Amino acid sequence: MALDSGEKKSFHMDPDEFRERGHQVVDWIADYYKRIESFPVLSQAQPGEIRSSLPAQAPQQGEPFETILGDFEKLILPGVTHWQSPNFFAYFPSNASGPSILGDVLSSGLGVQGMLWATSPACTELETLVLDWLVPALGLPEKFLSTKTGGGVIQDTASSAILCALLAARECATNFQSNQVGVPGRLCAYGSMQAHSATEKAMGIAGFGRDNLRLIPTDANFAMDADALVRALENDRNAGLTPFFVCATVGTTSSNAIDPVPKIGPICQKFGAWLHVDSAMSGTAALCPEFRYIHDGIEHADSYCFNPHKWMFTNFDCDCFYVADRAALIRTMSILPEYLRNQATESGAVIDYRDWQIPLGRRFRSLKLWFVLRHYGIEGLQFHVREHVRLAQQFAAWVREDDRFELAAPATLNLICFRLKNGDQANQRLMDALNRSGNLYLTHTRLNDRMALRLCVGQTNTTERNVRNAWRRIQEEAGKLK
Repeated sequence: MALDSGEKKSFHMDPDEFRERGHQVVDWIADYYKRIESFPVLSQAQPGEIRSSLPAQAPQQGEPFETILGDFEKLILPGVTHWQSPNFFAYFPSNASGPSILGDVLSSGLGVQGMLWATSPACTELETLVLDWLVPALGLPEKFLSTKTGGGVIQDTASSAILCALLAARECATNFQSNQVGVPGRLCAYGSMQAHSATEKAMGIAGFGRDNLRLIPTDANFAMDADALVRALENDRNAGLTPFFVCATVGTTSSNAIDPVPKIGPICQKFGAWLHVDSAMSGTAALCPEFRYIHDGIEHADSYCFNPHKWMFTNFDCDCFYVADRAALIRTMSILPEYLRNQATESGAVIDYRDWQIPLGRRFRSLKLWFVLRHYGIEGLQFHVREHVRLAQQFAAWVREDDRFELAAPATLNLICFRLKNGDQANQRLMDALNRSGNLYLTHTRLNDRMALRLCVGQTNTTERNVRNAWRRIQEEAGKLK
């Protein structure tokens, strides 16, 4: 007999089942953090292995939740590199924390789309507030406050922040004409040879062409050479080109080098170029007054960004992007079709963050950052930053004491670049052996055309035990090399 309409299956997970399954997932995550060191940090899966273990077609009928969660554990987990492991020392961290995860769960549960103030006022106003909180906490200039001429917005990554800054700089350099008539071919941008590849990528996306990005030589500490920057700017201006954008880096990816922003700022002002300061990982260190020197000269910046998802225990993705003149950014990004018109926007009394970014839509990212700041307080965040720097400096001291090794760059903050003295091949073999072991995960770079291993102490739960064990394993594997 056919079911009547009241008995038809909806296929949805009802609130009671969601509550039950939600408890199961939270329990799984809590247990995962307890046993995380039992997994190899770097996934040992081979290319195609995870996909080949899964069905080629989507299921026709729904499956029990226990089966799905079980397959996650059995089939997906082996393909995961454990970024939240306290033995993860690779790249820069992308760390998380309990309060951040829970804030993100609430954001997912609400499922709001915060493109306009009107589409969820709290999504906009909390973001504005939290970004304002961080201005004094990091010792940033007041011009980045929303109560002044500027303001902050959460982007997904520093790459998006750089692209937004580049586009705003383009419009300022062309009297806001290039959005309408196209990109002129006489604009040049500048970054150091150690700058993140995001600037080069942004130049291609924005239509300038990567050939119009000048990579400036660096000094002995791998920071931008300010004199070389001046020469490049002068050469381009004398050739009839227009320098319009400079990206200075506070904490380069390769070596954590800090570009001399106090010198670069006045140079940019002289040539009329927009100065963007990228402090993606290292910016968090400025929570501690003793590390706030990294922001010397930041008063010259037209825009600035750092990533709480790297070192402020806020899970990916969360980049804080500030501008000194929000009107320039909004004018660059704004477009208002009829279907987005509303009374609040027309009043001019609210922020519509759709005009501060590339996409139209946006998630409620500020909830997780708000949870982190409320849970830890500035004091708690400072405690962990200081501990990570202490542990990194202890590691650097161990490197100096071992005659087989040397530091490859100044030991700045929480990143240590080091290498065996007996050549690139030995360093490659050492890194490969360590990563295959699963005990820890390191990555590498090239400095002065020589391979260097990078060890970054920034994962949320890394302790002295983990750093000591990492050094012990490095020494053991180095001893096996011939």
